[in-house]
Amino acid sequence: MKKIEAIIRTSKYEEVAKALHAIDIDFFSFWEATGVGNEKKALERSYRGIYTNTALIPRRMLTIVVRDINVRKTVDCILKTAYTGDLGDGKIFVSPIEESWRIRTGESGDDSLYTKD
Repeated sequence: MKKIEAIIRTSKYEEVAKALHAIDIDFFSFWEATGVGNEKKALERSYRGIYTNTALIPRRMLTIVVRDINVRKTVDCILKTAYTGDLGDGKIFVSPIEESWRIRTGESGDDSLYTKD
């Protein structure tokens, strides 16, 4: 089992989520994240009289725990759909998971990560 953490543009979230569902990756968590990156040179901009700090970049972070057989297709899916080619497309991190349990059934390991129907 692996945990995939992806930080992507907020504007790409819907496209990435739809693509993940298309490859049968249906269970993941996400939340708003703010960070700084290589875009830190442009600190303030004004648009219609409103100043915004462009060094603080709104992003969406996804956390997905998958069986080992699904790691590559999940990473490839995110790489393809979150891509714009511009600075700030995001990052993907993959780390090992030692154990998992489904609270409702008590199943553990790979069996806890998907529904067998």
